[in-house]
Amino acid sequence: MTIEIKPVPLSVLDLVAVLEGQTHKEAIGDMINLARHTEQLGYQRYWLTEHHNMPAVISSATSILIGHVLENTESIRVGSGGIMLPNHTPLVVAEQFGTLEAIYPNRVDLGLGRAPGTDMRTAHALRRTSQETAFAFPQDVVELQNYFKSIDQQGMVRAFPGADANVPIYILGSSTSSATLAARLGLPYVFAAHFAPTQLEQALHIYRNQFTPSEYLSEPYVMVCVNVVAADTNEEAKKLSTSTDRFYLNVVRRTEELLKPPVDSMDGVWNSVEESAVRSMSAYSFKGDKSAIEEQLKKFLGTFHVDELIAVTYIYDQQARKRSYELLKEVVDNL
Repeated sequence: MTIEIKPVPLSVLDLVAVLEGQTHKEAIGDMINLARHTEQLGYQRYWLTEHHNMPAVISSATSILIGHVLENTESIRVGSGGIMLPNHTPLVVAEQFGTLEAIYPNRVDLGLGRAPGTDMRTAHALRRTSQETAFAFPQDVVELQNYFKSIDQQGMVRAFPGADANVPIYILGSSTSSATLAARLGLPYVFAAHFAPTQLEQALHIYRNQFTPSEYLSEPYVMVCVNVVAADTNEEAKKLSTSTDRFYLNVVRRTEELLKPPVDSMDGVWNSVEESAVRSMSAYSFKGDKSAIEEQLKKFLGTFHVDELIAVTYIYDQQARKRSYELLKEVVDNL
């Protein structure tokens, strides 16, 4: 029996990677250019991450970048993929995103994660506490939800702006624990398969089977983030993807190199152990020409039946990066 594969909404995840030889201002300029481009292509959302103490990515002031993208686009939804809630108090997050929603109504998304997005020493510098705040994540999510409710449903401490704000919340994760929380709260679930693919199948199974309808969502909604490097030829995509390989090699080696130009071959750049680690981390990477991307996507969508696909693309040449998003959209639209 042939399983029918339908087009799904496409969105973008941007870490605001800094290219080798590039200034921070130029990297932020690339972010705006890509946001405008993907908006014109018809992408659903443009999400920005939160990372700290990482020179290769400069998405640390996430809410400020979100506001900058909103200011320079017209219709695409913009949000966090995500705000790392252990780094912030729920009230501050409610005030920040309530303010964004007041300025740009019905365009703001709030994705929440339980990890700090950095090392433990930096996490302590962010929140100035020795408390392991990740353990309070479920309670913090509920507290944050309450700040967005109507005034008569709140206590003495309220968020202005924030109260009565229409800011949808998404639970981000790379493990089964986040799937359980998203299901219990009846919220959309976003899985980070682009760097943590291991528990994808199990997490989606748990989320769908344990989902409890809520005032926010009547049935499960699954979004999965994957790596995509699409080009006009397989050979070009293979070369362009070496920048992605080197980005993840940075993570494996715990080095701080900026995003590097592509190379003809990774031979001599990594050893076999490092290659295996990178391949494992980036297992859900779609690369190639339109035909290859279509084949890989059909297999993925036929297996996981996601409701929305989020693409992250580490390509050094920004025109080639834009082209990758163009080709991906063409493929998905023609499924």
